[in-house]
Amino acid sequence: MNVTFTLNGRLRNVNIEPGDYLVDTLRQLGLRSVRRGCDSSSCGVCTILVDNKPVPSCTTLTARMDNKTVTTVEGIPKEASLLADEFGKQGADQCGFCNPGIALSAYALKLNHPNADETMIRHFMVGHLCRCTGYVSQTTALKAYLEGKR
Repeated sequence: MNVTFTLNGRLRNVNIEPGDYLVDTLRQLGLRSVRRGCDSSSCGVCTILVDNKPVPSCTTLTARMDNKTVTTVEGIPKEASLLADEFGKQGADQCGFCNPGIALSAYALKLNHPNADETMIRHFMVGHLCRCTGYVSQTTALKAYLEGKR
């Protein structure tokens, strides 16, 4: 079956099987920022944006993307760079495996709640597991990112 969606600003028509998951489709299209973690929507590693809302790609069927807009980290290079800078300043970046999913959720938070306080940031980041940090430095970095501090 064919599915047509906008991927990182570019219209794509992809031939898929009805049971294909979005994480697999995106990786087959060469997008390596989309990572496989738990395969149960529990860890946040596979997070992408669908119509600017965070979605776990490991449990989302590609067939549901018809006429949608899908964004990966490759589609937000400037924002990802700004966030990476803040993560570096706060010591919130260690192995980096969870960063693409967090970056996309942070970008969605910025789009939808640009004045988010720490409570909102923590709420929005629920479901992003990180084994390297204690989340405090990540929260501080996300707050600085939202505030546009340099």
